[in-house]
Amino acid sequence: MDTRKAADPALRVPTRGVAARLTLAMVLIASPAILAAQNAPATPAPAEAPAADPRQIDFEATELSYNNQSETVTARGNVILRSEDRSVRADEVTWDRTSGRIIATGNIRMVDEAGNQLFTDQVELTEQFDTGAMSELLIAMRAGGRLAAQSAERSADGNAVLTNAAYSACPVVDQEGCAQDPSWRVTARRVIYDQKASRVRFEGAMLELFGARILPLPGLAFRTDGRAENGFLVPDVRVTQVNGLELSGEYYWRVAENADLALGAYVFSNAAPMASGKWRHLTEKGAYQVTGFATFSDRATDFVGGQSLRNDPRGYFDANGRFQFSPDWSLTGSIRLASDRTFLRRYDISRDDRLRSTINLERITDNSYFSIAGWATQTLRLNAEQGQVPLALPAIDFRQKIADPVLGGNLMFQANTLALLRNDGQDTQRAFAGAQWDLKRLTGMGQVVTLTGLVRGDVYNTNDILATTTPSYRGTEGWTTRGIATAAIDIEWPFVGEAFGGTQVFKPRLQLVASPKIKNLAVPNEDARAIDLEDSNLFALNRFPGYDRVEDGSRLTWGVDWELQRPGWRIKSTIGQSFRLDQPTPGLFPVGTGLSEPVTDFVGRTEVRFRNLVSFTHRFRLDKDNFAVRRNEVDATIGSRRTYLEFGYLRLDRNIATVEDLRDREELRAAARLAVGRKWSVFGSGVFNLTDREEDPVFLPDGFQPIRTRLGVAYADECIEFGATWRRDFIDAGDARRGNAFQLFFALRNLGFR
Repeated sequence: MDTRKAADPALRVPTRGVAARLTLAMVLIASPAILAAQNAPATPAPAEAPAADPRQIDFEATELSYNNQSETVTARGNVILRSEDRSVRADEVTWDRTSGRIIATGNIRMVDEAGNQLFTDQVELTEQFDTGAMSELLIAMRAGGRLAAQSAERSADGNAVLTNAAYSACPVVDQEGCAQDPSWRVTARRVIYDQKASRVRFEGAMLELFGARILPLPGLAFRTDGRAENGFLVPDVRVTQVNGLELSGEYYWRVAENADLALGAYVFSNAAPMASGKWRHLTEKGAYQVTGFATFSDRATDFVGGQSLRNDPRGYFDANGRFQFSPDWSLTGSIRLASDRTFLRRYDISRDDRLRSTINLERITDNSYFSIAGWATQTLRLNAEQGQVPLALPAIDFRQKIADPVLGGNLMFQANTLALLRNDGQDTQRAFAGAQWDLKRLTGMGQVVTLTGLVRGDVYNTNDILATTTPSYRGTEGWTTRGIATAAIDIEWPFVGEAFGGTQVFKPRLQLVASPKIKNLAVPNEDARAIDLEDSNLFALNRFPGYDRVEDGSRLTWGVDWELQRPGWRIKSTIGQSFRLDQPTPGLFPVGTGLSEPVTDFVGRTEVRFRNLVSFTHRFRLDKDNFAVRRNEVDATIGSRRTYLEFGYLRLDRNIATVEDLRDREELRAAARLAVGRKWSVFGSGVFNLTDREEDPVFLPDGFQPIRTRLGVAYADECIEFGATWRRDFIDAGDARRGNAFQLFFALRNLGFR
């Protein structure tokens, strides 16, 4: 649909009533039409500036004339005036040399230093290229949004004062080019436009939503360059089982060009109010932010027996940052602290079950890496002992790659040290140094052969080993040393050919790894506890996740990868298994991990992709004796960006009763969104614990326990989003009790509302 009629000069911005809203929409439509007209090619004839001014103005025009009697210069036909970063296009420009007035008329488009565009039919300019009186104007902001006004004039301070104005960031034409009313707009009796400060300030502002005046906006202002402006953000409304009705809002303060502060307040019907603050600062070397919450309310003090509450100050502190001192050196850090274990969950700030504070100084070059780090962890688990949680300081890691090949391969040196301290548990200090050599070659028959050699020496010191309840994690009291040596050969043989209308790759793989017996159980296990045979570690030199345990002995591992690609489709599958050439060390691998016997279980993965509509991943582990499923994991997404179904399922059936870190579990996750028309949608999600009493003898679940569910409805177009959500938590955690929560959300584009 053609919208060029909207550029008719007879259109006016009305001052009141329904007609005002309809006419504004037509005025806003003028923007794309005017732009299209002004982009038409022209053959201007350059002309010199009429006279030398403090601000040099150059112009081009198709026709130029001069009247000696009135001393006026008139330019006609695709007139272009330029002065520094400003420009004006018009059908005709008249310059009065006596008064210095410059009058531009007809299809005017002005562009300021920030790239904002002003459209009108007549404007008066000074010799300094400042605007004077205008009528029926439209301003298209570079950062988005349009501002229309009935008239405008320049005040004594140089600002443009707009009368009977309206602003909106919404498009005024749909995808087919037809006119449409904006979803929202702001009307005001007076608007002050400060071009130098790139700031627009409203007086008597009123927010209109879908044509209805719903909310006054006193003190509304925003920046035309897209930067933030001081002011209040749209409040949030929520109802929860514990806190009752919740109203929250924030005041945003742009302290400087590189720093800002957001101060928030939370008011509850069933709890004491809460305050929050967020500070952000960008420096020459990096950036950091600090967030805090504070209140004074009842908190649970007894998580085992009856419900015991105590009124205490409560809060949360979160700070993080990163600084780059040079191209090689950087510093990152974070501090996360909560007053108690249920504060974050009760006020729905976070669902983390632990808070880690870190610091890390790094040096990274092309061939080396150096790090000095440390971390401390605050547990939020109700049944966990804080004294058993370690403090790591220092953790030092250094790696150096030899630039030139050694015996044709790459050589990497590594040195590492770690100290773990506990108030009520085992203390461990560790240091090691080692080197790894890798050589990769392609044979004449197409096989990819990789040779690897690794040597390492470890030193451990540990105290209070009896404080560790799992015997295999303790190690030996005092000082212990051990040596490690590993050699491996890895052969891959890819075959490529056509199949099923596409290209397939069939790649068998064989790996032989040999290592002498290692004193694994003589040293503590702090970082290698979550061991489990998976497709991701099938061909790893060490299938333990950390440094404290190293897989010894000799083993032969086989695997097969197959991949098919055809237009729109990609299918990839892998399966593999290991055979030990000697008996594994007793107690090294817990029974049920798939690694405790000479022949391991089968592991594999299958991935299916179809365009951007289907994504499916299945990971599994099958018992080698009876093909029982020991690990079954599915992640799938079906649908488009607006309508989709996400599904996740995990079942671990390892029958490991001796190690808490490897307890069995079964879990289901699902999420879905359904688009209703072009702008509405409904959505929902849920997490369910399917673990039964046999799989978890500690907490004795019933086999189907919802953890958290959510339902909602939302509206979204190009410039507005709002909706409502319902959520139910099914788990009690002290004073963060189970129950329902309702929340309303509202956001406007280009107005600073979230």
